[in-house]
Amino acid sequence: MAEIQEKGGGGGKGGKKRSKKQSTRIDMTPMVDLGFLLLTFFILTTTFAKPQTMEINMPVKPVKEDEQQALKASNALTLIADEKDQLFWYAGLPDAPAAPGVQLTDYSANGLRKILLEKRSNANLTVLLKQTDKSRYKNMVDMLDEMNITSIRKYAIVDVDPRDTKLIADAKAKL
Repeated sequence: MAEIQEKGGGGGKGGKKRSKKQSTRIDMTPMVDLGFLLLTFFILTTTFAKPQTMEINMPVKPVKEDEQQALKASNALTLIADEKDQLFWYAGLPDAPAAPGVQLTDYSANGLRKILLEKRSNANLTVLLKQTDKSRYKNMVDMLDEMNITSIRKYAIVDVDPRDTKLIADAKAKL
């Protein structure tokens, strides 16, 4: 409890004795209780940061081989996320007759976004998103964000196959 102390009123020079004034005492306990109640109220009613999610539509059931449509190499763009935030890309498929030229880029607006905007002119473009074991989860989220920003609706998340691994190793050797 807090108290406010004042000096008593007597003790002058003269002969009249005055009665001592009692000190004013303010009890701060209810004020502290009120403060804690308000604090508790605001903590419990505050909206905390909501987790942001990205909706990905995955196939409900496995598609049979005879129902799948073949992807032409001219309509394919392959993006492969690798370690140290490296992003390799090539136009086409790894089993195309001519070996695709693997190039290195980054996730910036002048890197991946520029490539996607250039390739977006192909109406049948399908982007294959691949991620090596050494890449980070953030890299896949960055690629999906760029798909959303550039309004490319046809893309697939695919596993890296050995041909892609060989293409990346060859590209790293040239760097």
